[in-house]
Amino acid sequence: MSKIKQSKFLKVYQSCHEPFLRYCSALTYGKMDCEDLVQDVLLAAYTHYEKIENKDQLLHYLLRAARNRSVSKFRKQKYKATLLEKHTKRLVAQEVPADTILEIQLLYKTLDQLPEKQKDALILFEISGFSMKEIAAIQNKSEGAVKTNISRGRQKLKALLTAKNEWFAPIFGTIKSITL
Repeated sequence: MSKIKQSKFLKVYQSCHEPFLRYCSALTYGKMDCEDLVQDVLLAAYTHYEKIENKDQLLHYLLRAARNRSVSKFRKQKYKATLLEKHTKRLVAQEVPADTILEIQLLYKTLDQLPEKQKDALILFEISGFSMKEIAAIQNKSEGAVKTNISRGRQKLKALLTAKNEWFAPIFGTIKSITL
């Protein structure tokens, strides 16, 4: 019985794998390890696979579960304002310049200041590459509501980054010269 369950689960999960990993990677940046999140969510999904009513919606189930687990973990750990060593190594291995790594860290810290609805919509659309229709299905909202959250999120993110740039630019230049 378990081999049958395993093969059914893997067959359905196969199409979800890449978007699920992209989402978890974006969601966990600076908060918790992506691999841990993926394993936790997959274990729970596999354990309760029979209880999932619409197996075609497995990706939506996985994304909601990942978001809920990351929020729970975030609340327990409090925010840590450091780049994860794993992310830094990955970016360095890709030969990303030090100033770009700092900009990525600033972007993720700023994203954390957005309201959850806007932050989630931006991560799903801009970072994870989901369409408006897919995001609407994942969040159980209309496409119009998703478009509104993305638009408002972009505006607020721009305002926050612009405000930070005013005080951050001189510091960034010093940090950039030190790290290069």
